[in-house]
Amino acid sequence: MAKNMNNLLQQANQMQVKITALQKELDHREIEATSGGGMVSVKVNGKQEIIDIKIKPECVDPNDVEMLQELIKTGANQAIKESHDMVSNAMSKITGGLHIPGLF
Repeated sequence: MAKNMNNLLQQANQMQVKITALQKELDHREIEATSGGGMVSVKVNGKQEIIDIKIKPECVDPNDVEMLQELIKTGANQAIKESHDMVSNAMSKITGGLHIPGLF
């Protein structure tokens, strides 16, 4: 029984090392999403932080600010969702699909 427990602890330690390395790597991965047919582009990293927003000048209409706001919101939400999916998929490869609360 003690041998099985030691093996389990070793596997947990190995998984923790892999997860830590993956988290560092994911911090540098970037996802870019667009909205409005490419009029607005939002880039997000693996920590779901917005790192860049690009807006094409032709979509800036002072008489329709609401449309621009919606395009930015849509692009940001899509980029964050894709970044979250990227992190979840990468983590599930390490955890074997086991969802560990608080891990990601």
